Amino acid sequence: MMKKLDILVIAAHPDDAELGCSGTIAAHIARGYKVGIVDLTQGEMGTRGTPELRLKEADDAAKILGLSARENMGFKDVLFLDDESHQLDLIKVIRKYQPDIVLANAIRDRHPDHGKGASLATHACFMSGLRKIETTYEGEKQDAWRPKFVYHYIQNNYIEPDFVFDITDFWDIKVKSILAFQSQFHDPESNEPESFISNPEFLPFIEARAREMGHRILTKYGEGFTVERMIGSQNLFDLK
Repeated sequence: MMKKLDILVIAAHPDDAELGCSGTIAAHIARGYKVGIVDLTQGEMGTRGTPELRLKEADDAAKILGLSARENMGFKDVLFLDDESHQLDLIKVIRKYQPDIVLANAIRDRHPDHGKGASLATHACFMSGLRKIETTYEGEKQDAWRPKFVYHYIQNNYIEPDFVFDITDFWDIKVKSILAFQSQFHDPESNEPESFISNPEFLPFIEARAREMGHRILTKYGEGFTVERMIGSQNLFDLK
């Protein structure tokens, strides 16, 4: 049975959403919105951990955030493509959840999967609204559905944000959701090779980035996003 979501987060790897936009996720869940995450891959090419462990950690993070849904597409880490096959698979998920807003990977980043995931999400969101692309879910034909907005969360590489969301009141939840992925971050007792994100300086960088974004809007912590089309407003007092 279809479970409509208000916001669907599309992430190339488990932990992308937590690192990039979990404060924004937590804030909207606290306001009563239904939010889900779709991880494209299991991150099986990562230096540390295993796919099975990453799935458990993703489930733990989902509980911390209070997600309404989380699933993994099982695409091949590093090797997945923004092509017809992957687009059609993702369209089925978008039509299944019918989100009004999609949050997707950074449009470009250190890890090529992030930009690739962003492109795949953009194309699938548009194509999902084309009624002549026919898909089925659990044996039933799906209705066409196009999200109203697609926003891209900023990840490792600095990208000038089009807007910043205040996550100050949800910083602690963001940190807890990130630390659910224990296999990926610094552990002095781990015997696994050090990776880019397991370096002890990585998590302080995440906080520094959040403080930098927060500083831009005169608050303590923020998460930055880029937009695919211009944002409008009918009330200047809605702008912070």
